[in-house]
Amino acid sequence: MRTAVLLLALGLAACNPAPEGEPVITTEIGGGSDDGAEIASPEPASTPMRASDCKPVSFEGARLTHCIADPAKHAITTDLGPDDGAPYRSFAALSSGRGASAPPVAFAMNGGMFEASGDPVGYYVEDAERLVELNRNDGPGNFHLKPNGVFFGSNGSWRVLDSETFYRTVGDRPQFGTQSGPMLVIDGTIHPEISEDGPSKALRNGVGVDAQGRAHFVISESPVSFGLFARYFRDEAKTPNALFLDGNVSSLWDPASGRRDARAPLGPIIVVETKQ
Repeated sequence: MRTAVLLLALGLAACNPAPEGEPVITTEIGGGSDDGAEIASPEPASTPMRASDCKPVSFEGARLTHCIADPAKHAITTDLGPDDGAPYRSFAALSSGRGASAPPVAFAMNGGMFEASGDPVGYYVEDAERLVELNRNDGPGNFHLKPNGVFFGSNGSWRVLDSETFYRTVGDRPQFGTQSGPMLVIDGTIHPEISEDGPSKALRNGVGVDAQGRAHFVISESPVSFGLFARYFRDEAKTPNALFLDGNVSSLWDPASGRRDARAPLGPIIVVETKQ
């Protein structure tokens, strides 16, 4: 059922491609200013039981939270919603929907841009099932600011690639995958359309993979420019390739610290689980 709904949504998107977000966010790099205020996370979360894999950091005067997934102790999956059901749209619903036998959640983040329904705008794979094909369309908004990219992986091997390289070189379907855009860092170089410190500022989150194969998830705690955000991935996380996941709806669930953001309805969710 969910596959059919997603294919219908993709067909509608091809006729009227949505640039990103919930609701669809039309702000483009360098255009205007997103006056996104810092928002508290009012939902209660479970009592902390272990050390967090996320830590607060400061970079060029901005406050960020940096979470690291290590293949030696973590697994990564994507989760849109229950089987044959509508998207979860929140971490609370995701938490309630996970079975008692599910591995512990180390942390989770919103995982890519989506339609107003919560369905993905671009490529989306969950449990090795491709629910939405790679979106190579042109259009407005950050998603279509080429090159965009895909975060994907199987069996503890995780990668970020720009969408055209992914299209040309990845033949086997991964266990999970999500497409978003734009790329922040491409082969060690910041996206050519990202200015050093443009006027567009928003809450932002993204993901990159370092040379050791660890996935770095970063979320800003107040509005930041694309330039600052991209530099953090290049210079501090040291990820040769990094992908912007979304802005303003950017949210983190970190059970160990008691944080569970509830600032806006979500679409695809990237879940980092603790191996048992």
